[in-house]
Amino acid sequence: MKPTEYYIKARLFPTIICAIPILTLYYFGFSEKVIDFIAFLKGYKWVSDITISVAIIYLMTQINRFVSKELFQKIFFKDEINMPTTNFILHSGTFFAESIKRNIREKIKEKFDIQLLTKSEEDENELEARKTIIGAVAQIRNATRDNNLLLQHNIEYGFTRNLIGGCSIAVFISLLNLYFFNSVIPNALAFNISIGFGILYSLPILFSKYLVNRYGRYYAKVLFEQFLKV
Repeated sequence: MKPTEYYIKARLFPTIICAIPILTLYYFGFSEKVIDFIAFLKGYKWVSDITISVAIIYLMTQINRFVSKELFQKIFFKDEINMPTTNFILHSGTFFAESIKRNIREKIKEKFDIQLLTKSEEDENELEARKTIIGAVAQIRNATRDNNLLLQHNIEYGFTRNLIGGCSIAVFISLLNLYFFNSVIPNALAFNISIGFGILYSLPILFSKYLVNRYGRYYAKVLFEQFLKV
């Protein structure tokens, strides 16, 4: 199956960027042992068509995505309950003008036959109002799936979210590298590289809330603007 543009730019690229610590560990610590192990594996037909590096990158891609969604997205947005795509069209939301929110709500009703809660109903049960919006937003995404502008903003949000997830793993591996290259196989160059990358990968994590919110809001804004044009 041919990788999609989203997969390459929003999932694969962050993984490659965050793979340096584990590659450092491999290059300075285990390269000769791994080469011998791979030579051993190649004697078996079941691995003859498997590229070890591709398998590792694929595994890291899945781990990065899991960490970014299950950790950072849940912390900041409680899954989709507090995502900008939900907050923007609540009656209490202040991002869009009331007239625009009304147009969005009317189009959701017309196109998907989903009736969002009224203001009084929302005041009484905000959680239900949010859940109803989440269902409507899922339909909006399907209706705008082929929109190139929206795809670009979705890629930017996905890249940022997955980069932050990857950075958390990269920092953890960098800390392991510091111990490894200081106590197990002393190597001053690898130790200093690990310090530098540990600091570098910490920066996106420190600014994670701002970054995820910023790109999440951009995506939500474009999603509803393009939906009104469908």
